[in-house]
Amino acid sequence: MTTKISAAIVLAGIIPALALGTLSCEKLDVVGSGSRASFEKVLNQIPELVESDRQNGGWSLRAPDGSARFIWSEDYSRSPRYDVSIEFDAAPFVAAGLDPAKLPENFTLSGGKLSVGTKLGTETPSYKGEASPLAAFKQIVRLRRDVIGYHAALDHYGVNLGGGSLFEWAKDSSANDKDIVFVLDPAPIAAAGADVSRVDGWLFAKVTVDDENGKPVQVDKLLKPFDLS
Repeated sequence: MTTKISAAIVLAGIIPALALGTLSCEKLDVVGSGSRASFEKVLNQIPELVESDRQNGGWSLRAPDGSARFIWSEDYSRSPRYDVSIEFDAAPFVAAGLDPAKLPENFTLSGGKLSVGTKLGTETPSYKGEASPLAAFKQIVRLRRDVIGYHAALDHYGVNLGGGSLFEWAKDSSANDKDIVFVLDPAPIAAAGADVSRVDGWLFAKVTVDDENGKPVQVDKLLKPFDLS
């Protein structure tokens, strides 16, 4: 009897401690919480550019000029190819010499559009009430926190789409002239024949990022930034 009572007392102490530890970890995840808050601000700033995308099983955020979209799924079991991706006009890349057939398999060409993205796994997002663009993004943070990052050089949060491609948005759009940015790794595009310095509508530039040891390094990127103000 004494042993059972002691075990019960120990468990009673452990369970609240575990719950407190979980809450503390959530509070300490400033990147996760910050990405949710800042993404909500972006959605509220340009609601006319946020659309349901049933073909891809989720939602899309369109660039103001219509040349690119960020797409994220609300149900990973219904995504035909990617759970998160960016889609953009192929014509400027083809004009710069790209042979789409030479792109790696994480790229897709369809209807004059190129897409690059990744799957997020098999765990199904769950919602309290109806799914929404923000709720679907929060599921990415909950289920795949590892693909959410912070880019200190530009003061951006971002979703890692795999292979060096990202979609980024400003932590504070009022203090940033690059409110949303579509980001591509130029290496596979150059390997497929394109002159990456001549892709109309995209900026080929050196970008400072943190390496695996947290040290700043410069890497080549293709950027399509937009100021939403």
